[in-house]
Amino acid sequence: MADILPTIMSPRDLQGLSMEQLEQLAAEMRKALCEVAASRTAHFASNLGVVELCLALHRVFDFSRDRLIWDTGHQIYPHKLITGRFSRFGTIRTKGGLMGYPNPDESPYDLFMTGHAGASVSTALGLASGDDLCDRGDRRAVAVIGDGALPSGIVFEALNNAGFLKKRLLVILNDNKMSICPRVGALAEYLDVIRTNPWYRGIKHQAGEIIKGVPMVGEQMERMFNKAKDSIKATLHGGMLFEAMGVRYFGPVEGHSLPNLIRYLELVKDQEGPILLHVLTEKGHGFKPAEDDPVFFHTPAPFECDDDDCIVSIKKSSSRAYTDVASGAIGTCMRLDPRVTVLTAAMCQGNKLEPVREEFPDRFFDVGICESHAVAFAAGQAKVGCRPIVDIYSTFLQRSFDQVFQEVCLQNLPVTFMLDRAGLTGPDGPTHHGGFDLGYMRLFPNMVLMAPGDEHDLESMLPWALEHGGPVAIRYPKAVVERHAGPRAPIELGKAEVLAEGHDGLIIACGTLLGAALQAAAHLREEGLDVAVINARFVKPLDTQLLIPRIEAAPWVVTVEENALQTGFGSAVLEAVNDAHATTGMPAVPIVRLGLPDRFIEHGERSELLADLGLDAAGIAATCRRLAGRATEPAFANQAAPVARP
Repeated sequence: MADILPTIMSPRDLQGLSMEQLEQLAAEMRKALCEVAASRTAHFASNLGVVELCLALHRVFDFSRDRLIWDTGHQIYPHKLITGRFSRFGTIRTKGGLMGYPNPDESPYDLFMTGHAGASVSTALGLASGDDLCDRGDRRAVAVIGDGALPSGIVFEALNNAGFLKKRLLVILNDNKMSICPRVGALAEYLDVIRTNPWYRGIKHQAGEIIKGVPMVGEQMERMFNKAKDSIKATLHGGMLFEAMGVRYFGPVEGHSLPNLIRYLELVKDQEGPILLHVLTEKGHGFKPAEDDPVFFHTPAPFECDDDDCIVSIKKSSSRAYTDVASGAIGTCMRLDPRVTVLTAAMCQGNKLEPVREEFPDRFFDVGICESHAVAFAAGQAKVGCRPIVDIYSTFLQRSFDQVFQEVCLQNLPVTFMLDRAGLTGPDGPTHHGGFDLGYMRLFPNMVLMAPGDEHDLESMLPWALEHGGPVAIRYPKAVVERHAGPRAPIELGKAEVLAEGHDGLIIACGTLLGAALQAAAHLREEGLDVAVINARFVKPLDTQLLIPRIEAAPWVVTVEENALQTGFGSAVLEAVNDAHATTGMPAVPIVRLGLPDRFIEHGERSELLADLGLDAAGIAATCRRLAGRATEPAFANQAAPVARP
């Protein structure tokens, strides 16, 4: 039988397919997913689990007109395969190729670039409301949200509002019993009651079949049936949480039966008001190793398998990453101090915290995809004498901005933030780049903000932070760890260290781009240009005692950071120089800030992106040469212009 997938140019091509052909198409889509996962790290198990759901949605709805939002859009791959992107699917998560998340620049079928969990119900409700206001009320809005994202506070805010507005909105609850790791919390247990109660599911099915054959005559009959339905639900707990919010509940529905899914979607398609359809799926469905270990196969390393879906080899990297160093340091600190706790937001695996969870189950807290709660929860622990560590990706901590301000910094509580994936995260792209934490974390009084230059710094900073009497944030990238040779200064509040002397210029490095700065200085030294290098260590408080005299004596200065230039480390240096000028009258010296320009950075390998932005050793050296009069052209297009001290 000829392959069907290459012939699908748009979802309209699904309409002429038989059920047998749709099943074949589902198998071909899974094969395409396996081929991608064999060549690079990619989201895998979650995409395997939504193949049938994706096909059924596009078969029943016309999303060239209707609205579809995929929450936490890493399960977007099947959607991309059938919306005209099959020919480019092999480029996904590579520089210049398809993004691993929805991207409106790629296709009109991608409405929002969704990489953070929980906002889909709100945006879909906004689309429905906007369509009504713009006289497009015949369009339907659909949000697909996972059970892992469901406990997010914004989801309940949206459901509460949807129940009040009574707009036509379909929420698909994709229940696979997982987020990245197994889901946690009381709501997960509530869903399990519905999922595992065969009596409830049987009653619903039988009642539905009976109703099909009974003529519904008059309002009285309709009221009687609705009361009976609600009584059954109240007895068995199924869906009453949603119904109480004004959202009609349907399900649970088997999520890997295309005929069943299509039938239920047709049933709810034209219903008025907000509806939640509870769909049961299996993460990793159709690929036995992923079914057996959905946590590992969420984003596995490239692998090879035989024709029987048996894993032949997994191409794991032997290199240690900063995440490994952070996890090891957390474990060490917890062994030494019983006050230390660790909190994460459904990122136990991503943050390499499994050993910590196993060794200290009573002091490890996975709160689910609820970052705001995690920070406020940590503040409560700190208030009574604990030393909580909040271990969250930089991009996700943005969701708890207010709690960092109100519950932690305003109270000056000893909460330590470990900001994993700070800077450029590579193939995940702009939804996941941690390019803003230096800016938003240094805003708050009482916050101490640190950026380790290497493994030694990271290992030393955490115990120091836990002894500090207030909030501390430590940021580090998704990168292979480096360790710089030579004697190192101890960690002291607000103290930088000089790692290379030189009189021809000065590089001040913030964070793990220190290695690139040292390499650049070494190359320049071979060319006869003697450049000093300082490891800043602290972004706040800044070591003005060391930096200001060094800047004053330097012919030119380059600051280097893996963060947005606006409000970042370089900005902090300029502020300090300006303040010093106001009191001492320092002469003007060219200061060039290297960092992330004022745009969202595309996806690609971290090394590729750093090179494009002039943030690798070659780019830093080129900027130094230009400042020293050794070159006339800028090192890269997005480089900040030289900034003279006032």
